[in-house]
Amino acid sequence: MDTKDQHLFEAAVKAQGHAYAPYSGFRVGAALLCEDGTVVTGANVENASYPLGCCAERTAIYAAAAMGHRRFSRLVIVGPGPEPISPCGGCRQVMAEFGDFTVVMTETQGQAQARVMQVSELLPARFTKEDLDGV
Repeated sequence: MDTKDQHLFEAAVKAQGHAYAPYSGFRVGAALLCEDGTVVTGANVENASYPLGCCAERTAIYAAAAMGHRRFSRLVIVGPGPEPISPCGGCRQVMAEFGDFTVVMTETQGQAQARVMQVSELLPARFTKEDLDGV
């Protein structure tokens, strides 16, 4: 893993420890780097009514947006492994709302090769605010 991502990786692992996953046991953490240097973390939160849970990626993005942040540089996602965790479609669409930033997909042990992609690569035919122009 790139040294510039090490700090974000450590923050994501710490956030992973705060995951609320009593049903699946699948704990995910995320660390979001805002353009001003602020790091906002998130963890997945499950619910007995399964559709009401929220992924770590969205938790971090929503928390950052609630703090007034709108521009992001990097998002590191940590899953239980053994392979890097990939964001779900809903998370990809939420990411696309906030631009084309870098997403680093990893696993907790840091043993597997991280996958690094832009949001535009993760969701090439995304729906954005530009699609609403003229409506």
